Amino acid sequence: MNILGFGDNVVDRFVDRGIDYPGGNCVNVAVYARRLGLDTAYLGVFGDDDLGAFLRTAVAAQGVAVEHSVVRHGESGVSTLHVQGGDRVFLGYNGGGVTVRDPLVLDDALLAYAASFSLVHSSVYSRTESELPKLAAAGPLVSFDLSDDDEFRSPAYLDRVCPHLDLALLSCSDLDEAATRRLLESVVARGARMVLATRGLAGAIVYDGRTLATAPARAADARTMTDTMGCGDAFLAGFAVSLLHDGWSRRNPPSRTSLERALRHGARSAHDQCFVEAAFGHGRPARQAPVPVPLDQAGADTAESRP
Repeated sequence: MNILGFGDNVVDRFVDRGIDYPGGNCVNVAVYARRLGLDTAYLGVFGDDDLGAFLRTAVAAQGVAVEHSVVRHGESGVSTLHVQGGDRVFLGYNGGGVTVRDPLVLDDALLAYAASFSLVHSSVYSRTESELPKLAAAGPLVSFDLSDDDEFRSPAYLDRVCPHLDLALLSCSDLDEAATRRLLESVVARGARMVLATRGLAGAIVYDGRTLATAPARAADARTMTDTMGCGDAFLAGFAVSLLHDGWSRRNPPSRTSLERALRHGARSAHDQCFVEAAFGHGRPARQAPVPVPLDQAGADTAESRP
């Protein structure tokens, strides 16, 4: 069993701490799955600036293979944020830099590499939508983070990506349970084989068209927790790793028992992540200031989303 994170990487700049941390949805899932005992790798584009070198070194230091990633001329992605009441609050974003502006296209060699993994994970932050049909046809399970932005819940967008997904992830802290269930049903009806919704302290719900299972959150003590950075990614990693251990494949969809067990593992991983500094530590003093895009231009943000 192994997992590939395919897509975004970013520097998370905590302005209240004056520290830069490595991160990014696809990077985080690979790192967290590695910490749960799986072999993992990251495939994407690093900028050729100092922050790009910092990101590449930090990811490799977690035991995540990066040798198939590429370095391209351009700036790295930077998000600025601070911690308020334990939650991370995003302040701005530089658009993702060269990682998003010039993403990897899977040629035959890279597609064969990706197909060697049990699961390939990507996200709306990565501009990999055009590569999803290739990945799905190549054989690995495909998971995809749909975030919490309305633009990624439109019928047109869901129709584009859902038919190629074995697992879709949604951040639904903004929705009540009834609305969350309607959204899950829509995602499955549009082609995704399974969809997982995380709802912060309200717990999580998974639906595969036959079985709907729920699990409560494992609340962290706000007096001792560090921040909530990466908690959704940690939930996904714990959930997916549990299913893979249970033999999840397209030919062997998860049973209710496996889904319920995976939800518990996801909740435990998300809880434990609350005591980790930023996505996975490895911070260094911030050395330069990005030019942020105001959040009313870059998209709405919540405590569960990230640019």
